[in-house]
Amino acid sequence: MADPVRHIIVVLGDQLDPTAAAFNGCDPAHDVVWMAEVAEESTHVWSTKMRTALFLSAMRHFAQDRRTGNWTVDYRTLDAPDNRGTLAAELASAIERHQPRSVRMTAPGDWRVLQAIRTATSAAGVELVIEPDRHFYCDVRAFAAWARGQPELRLETFYRHMRRTHRVLMEGDVPAGERWNFDTENRAPFDAQGPGVVPAPPPVEPDPITRDVLALVRTRFADHPGDLDRFAWPVTRAQALHALERFVEERLPAFGRWQDALWPDAPWLWHSQIASALNLKLLNPREVVDAVEAAWRAGRAPLAAAEGYIRQILGWREYVRGVYWTQMPRYAESNALQATGDLPGFYWTGDAPMPCLADALQQTLKLGYAHHIQRLMVIGLYAQLLGVEPAQVHRWFLAVYVDAVEWVEMPNVLGMSQFADGGLMSSKPYIASGRYIERMSAGSYCRRCPFDPGQRTGPQACPYTRLYWDFMLRHDALLAANPRTAQQVRSLERLDATERALIREEAARWRRDSR
Repeated sequence: MADPVRHIIVVLGDQLDPTAAAFNGCDPAHDVVWMAEVAEESTHVWSTKMRTALFLSAMRHFAQDRRTGNWTVDYRTLDAPDNRGTLAAELASAIERHQPRSVRMTAPGDWRVLQAIRTATSAAGVELVIEPDRHFYCDVRAFAAWARGQPELRLETFYRHMRRTHRVLMEGDVPAGERWNFDTENRAPFDAQGPGVVPAPPPVEPDPITRDVLALVRTRFADHPGDLDRFAWPVTRAQALHALERFVEERLPAFGRWQDALWPDAPWLWHSQIASALNLKLLNPREVVDAVEAAWRAGRAPLAAAEGYIRQILGWREYVRGVYWTQMPRYAESNALQATGDLPGFYWTGDAPMPCLADALQQTLKLGYAHHIQRLMVIGLYAQLLGVEPAQVHRWFLAVYVDAVEWVEMPNVLGMSQFADGGLMSSKPYIASGRYIERMSAGSYCRRCPFDPGQRTGPQACPYTRLYWDFMLRHDALLAANPRTAQQVRSLERLDATERALIREEAARWRRDSR
């Protein structure tokens, strides 16, 4: 007779770390690792094929590694004949099979998943032990304690706190270079010649496990958006470490200066492309931050580039997680601007009428990736100016990006991109006209576009520009009361009643035609 199982160790698709706290005090002789592929995780939002394939391939590789380490792995594949389709139902079945004393897990990154697991273990009468996720620099309780002492939850304050606490880019008590950020050196647009030669991403050749997953996803989710022809994401720790090494050596030195630049048909530029590996826990943020800081200290990258990148990992990534877990579940319903429009259908096809938006959407659907300015100031900006219901924007972002896990995606979309939380995260709405895209892409999109970013009315008016002015008219009181946008809204004073009415009329017509 087999020995009784002491613990079921739950490992979710974004917890692929053999050193995770869920394994504390566990051993292969008495405990079972449980993992499940379920359709629910690809259908509660209409996930792209690329996103689903990445999670499943990475999960299967992790399970293989655990078995190699002599662990018993109870792994439910998506195509198992009796797969019950949800995490809760599959966990209930595993509890019935193994009759464990307890179920152990690392704190998940998704409120919905946490509730489902709590419900399943409670119904089975089995203890659920949730260990803190030590993958992060700042746990939720520490963030909550910091937040209680702040008049506002601002990234800059938190980022400086994290730099001091963890002694990152510090010279004694002074920040390296005697400055906390180097925005003036970073965030430049390209000139008319564009980015020039950009290093290619490290190749990731699908192995038999990944090829099996790609075939399964093509069949099982044939009606889901996106494709798998260019699947090349890290699915193992070795691949993730190689991707980090290549970024630091080849693209970090130019990252800061052009981190906000845009260019047609140039998806990767100098961005790291390791967010998915970080969010799956194939990489630890400490090793990423340490590698970037070491490159600067060794003279292999400028301080501005190192600081700009570390701000994203040590600052923004930790900050949005803290916001998510201290504000859920009510945060999911945020809609401070009372936007009620529907997401245009072309978000799922890429057939947008403006080249800048079409490029970003098509790239997203092909690769499962777009860099942060494409997400914030092209895709997200259009949805905000159009007046799309924030929950719809959130579900789209969660569905399409390979690095999308709810704790990081939701605050980025609802808080920063859509200003749906009314300023909890961001001190102002991130709004701009078509002139911003023209400037950051050196006009490369606008030269091939039928619309003019300098016109706000008429048949050639750029939709971004028209909707920007309409947004300011609709929200003039809110913008005028905000010191960071008061100057923008004062520009409305030069519009007479006739032009205001025309902007509103054309914007309303554009919204109707966008459905």
